[in-house]
Amino acid sequence: MDLLKTIRGAWRVKEVRRKIIFTMLMLVIFRIGSNIPVPGIKRTELAAMFSGETGLLDLFDLFSGGSFSKFTIFALSITPYITASIIVQLFTVAFPYFERLAEEGAEGRKKMASITRYMTIVLALVQAIAMTFGIFRNAIESGFLTKLTIIVVLTAGTTFLMWLGEQINEYGVGNGISLLIFGGIVSRFPTMIRNMYVQVKEGALSFVAVIAFIIVAVLVVMAIIEIQQGTRKIPVQYAKRVVGKKMYGGQSTHIPMKVNQAGVIPIIFATSLLQFPVTLAMIWPNSGFAKWVGKYISPNGNPGVWVYSVVNILLIIAFTYFYTAITFKPDEIADNMRQSGGSVPGIRPGKDTQDYLHRVMNRLCLAGALFLAVVAVAPTAIGAFTPFDLSFGGTSLLIAVGVAIETVQQLENQLLMRNYEGFLK
Repeated sequence: MDLLKTIRGAWRVKEVRRKIIFTMLMLVIFRIGSNIPVPGIKRTELAAMFSGETGLLDLFDLFSGGSFSKFTIFALSITPYITASIIVQLFTVAFPYFERLAEEGAEGRKKMASITRYMTIVLALVQAIAMTFGIFRNAIESGFLTKLTIIVVLTAGTTFLMWLGEQINEYGVGNGISLLIFGGIVSRFPTMIRNMYVQVKEGALSFVAVIAFIIVAVLVVMAIIEIQQGTRKIPVQYAKRVVGKKMYGGQSTHIPMKVNQAGVIPIIFATSLLQFPVTLAMIWPNSGFAKWVGKYISPNGNPGVWVYSVVNILLIIAFTYFYTAITFKPDEIADNMRQSGGSVPGIRPGKDTQDYLHRVMNRLCLAGALFLAVVAVAPTAIGAFTPFDLSFGGTSLLIAVGVAIETVQQLENQLLMRNYEGFLK
């Protein structure tokens, strides 16, 4: 009900309604491009490539919303940008130059964004070459000019998607890159429903099993929402102080610390890193390395399903702590509280407050990371050991629900800012 109320309230505001319409138009453009094939494709060979088990390629097809299996102009999707963002974030910890950029505020973030863009183009070019001369080489017409055209088109497609996401951030509701991923994931739902209907019609699935699956899916979505929205409120008491003839302070407030401070970023980062060995395997599709990746890392391999699940869990937990450490700064919060005369009841201001906030966040991170990992891996196991064809998977579900929640929060923030501006005027 709160979701519908927020959307209804946002639609009534002309400025916010314009942003919603702009965002929807950008997503329509994204879906149109996702169905435009690159030139020089042999459709018969392409269809044969994806007619059987394609577990090795499912990670790529996930973010692209099926564009990868159709080999369209957006086949690379936005994954090069995500990988570039991961690298730049890691650089802020490993290299002093990037650490200084992160501390320079808006100007530093602008430089880091430019570096991320250039790195995205380079990574997209590498992946485009790997696709053209690797796994898709038998589905492409012969001729160097044709291959060069495909490489340019694929690289330009990713660059355009990066620009599209930035336009949504600037002129739309925000959260542009995540919304593009969300659009690709949601577009797979009709195919999943159709496949389930065919299985029921052919007798491979019972109607009772489908009902049970729907109930479990609804419960999982509810659990994801609870975790994503869950917060621990750290009480803060401000001391009274007299300035001139006025008294300030003496108020009680709180610091909201989310259970999952990192949102869906750990899932996206983990999935992107799992694509790296797949990219290498694409360069040498008939090599022993490619066969090893298909057997030991693919979620459809044996024992790949176990290796994939364990690595996915470890990456999600690691990135949850890593991204939370970047976005949540206990030292800055403790210092601001001390300068403002605030303190946590029973905790000394300064270093003790910093240590306390750090301990609390570590415990919350562990709970949130374990939940994300379980939900992300459980559908993989269900798909491997049951007749359900979960083409969207737990990762997709987590991303879709997380992005939907973050988008609604963006709308709420914009409505709140508009109310403040109206009040100040």
